[in-house]
Amino acid sequence: MRTLRAAVAAGTAVLLATAAANAAPSPPPEPRPSISDDAVDKAVARLDGTVRDMMRRTGVPGVSVAVVHDDEVVHLKGFGLRETGDTAKVGPDTVFQIASLSKPVSSTVVAGTLTSPDEWDRRTTLPGFSLKDPWVTGHLTTADLFSHRSGLPDHAGDLLEDLGYDQAYVLDHLRLEPLAPFRASYAYTNFGFTAAAEAVARAKGTSWQKLSADTLFKPAGMTRTSTEFSAFARAPDHAATHVKNADGTWSARFVRDPDAQAPAGGVSSTARDMSRWLRLQLADGALDGKRIVPAGTLARTHVPEIVSQPPAGPTARTGFYGLGWNVSYDDAGRLRLSHSGAFDLGANTNVTLLPLERLGIVVLTNGAPVGLADAVALDFFDFAEHGKVTADWLGLAGALYAQLEAADRSPTDYAHQPASARPAKDSAAYTGTYDNPYYGKLTVTADDEGALTLALGPKPLRFPLAHYDGDTFSFETAGENAVGRTGVTFADGTVRVEYLDADHLGTFTRQ
Repeated sequence: MRTLRAAVAAGTAVLLATAAANAAPSPPPEPRPSISDDAVDKAVARLDGTVRDMMRRTGVPGVSVAVVHDDEVVHLKGFGLRETGDTAKVGPDTVFQIASLSKPVSSTVVAGTLTSPDEWDRRTTLPGFSLKDPWVTGHLTTADLFSHRSGLPDHAGDLLEDLGYDQAYVLDHLRLEPLAPFRASYAYTNFGFTAAAEAVARAKGTSWQKLSADTLFKPAGMTRTSTEFSAFARAPDHAATHVKNADGTWSARFVRDPDAQAPAGGVSSTARDMSRWLRLQLADGALDGKRIVPAGTLARTHVPEIVSQPPAGPTARTGFYGLGWNVSYDDAGRLRLSHSGAFDLGANTNVTLLPLERLGIVVLTNGAPVGLADAVALDFFDFAEHGKVTADWLGLAGALYAQLEAADRSPTDYAHQPASARPAKDSAAYTGTYDNPYYGKLTVTADDEGALTLALGPKPLRFPLAHYDGDTFSFETAGENAVGRTGVTFADGTVRVEYLDADHLGTFTRQ
C-alpha cells in the first residue's frame, strides 16, 4: 500500500508540475548586458591601487594584469619584481608560469583542431593508455578527460610526477588507479587531461608543443607563449617562482618544471599574450578580423559538462566544469567562465570572463597561492557590477587556499613523539628494498650509526627518517604536492607511506 501511495503521489506531482509549466507564461528573456562602459572605466581606474594594496598585504613579489572589454585591451600593466633581491621589474611582457590556467588555453588549442563540436566526443586513442576498467577505457572521449569525469581520483598521477617519473610512466600507471563512476563523478586530474591532449596531438601526427604553437600561439600572435619549460627558463624577461618563508618574506627557492603535464599545467605566457587570448575567447574564436578557432568548437568548451560543486542548499549556486573551464551562472543569469592556476612551488594565476559583457581579466603572479590572483579578479568584477566592493575578497580567497593546504596535512603531529612512544627495532629490521606496482622501488638504508634513509622515485629522492613510535617513522615531504611530515609504518615485510596511500596504492612489499 505504501508503495502504491508513493507511486500515486509521485505521479500526481509530475502531472501538477507539467500543468503548471503549461499554464505558465513563456520563459523569461535571455539576460542582457548591464555593465556600462563607464562602470568598466571606473573599475579599471582603481585596479592599480587594488593590486598594490593586495601585494602589500600579502608580500607577493610580482603581478601582471590585463583587462579586455569590447575587443580592446583597456588595461595592461606589470607590478613589482621578477625576483626578490633583484631590481628587474615585472612588465606586460614578463613571462610567467600560468599553472592550471593552461587548461582553458589547451582546450582552445584542441577546439582549433576540430571542425564540429561533436568531435569533442570522439574516443581518446593514445596508444597504450588505459584505465582500470576496460569498458571505461573503450568509451573514454576527449570531453570526458577534459571535464574530469573519467572516474580517476582527484589529482591522479601528480605524486608520481613529484617523485620524478616522466609523462610516459605516469600515463601508463593510471591504469592502476581505482575508478569512481564514469561520467557521474567529478575529480580534477591533471594527467587525465594530459592524456587526452596528447592523444589529439598524436592523431595529428605531431607533438603537443608544436600543435599548440601552430594552432593557437602563432596564428593569435602570442609570441612569448609556450608549453615547454625550457622556453620559459631561457626567456630573458621571466618571473621566478616564489614561496613564503616562515618570517613572512618571500624567496625564489624552488624551480617547477611541469613538462610532464604540459597541457594541464605547463604553459608560460605574458599578460600581453593572454590579452590576445582573452579577445579571441570573447570574440568566439576570431581575432583581428581572422578566424583562429571555429566558433562552434570553441563554444562547446564553455558549456557545462559535469557538476563540480554541488549546491550546499536548495538556494545555493551550482558550479560546473566545462572543457578546461569552470562554468557558472550569476544572479543575472549570465555565463561566467573562470579558471585559477596554482603551483605551491611559486605561482598563482586567474582568468575570469563575462562573455555577455565582453569583459575579461587575467592576473598572473610569481608567488605561491595566497589568494591574490583570484581576489584581484573578484574585486574587479564586484566593483564593475555594483560600483563598490561588497566583500574582502583577498581575505576570503586567502582563507580558502589556507584551508585547502591544511586539509592535505596528516592528522598526526609527527614532529612531536607521544609521551609513551615505544622504541624502534634494530635498523636491520627495516633496511632493504621494497616494491610497489604503482610507485616503483623504495629502499631503506642505514648509516653507521643506524640512522635510516628512505629513497623513492627514479632519481631517486632521499628522505631521512625520524622515529615516531614503535615501527612508525616520518619524513618531510618535498615537491609540488608536499604535505609536511608524513608517516612511514613498517609491518610484516611491508612499508606503508601515508601520503602516498590516499587511494590505497601506498604500500610497498619487501623483495
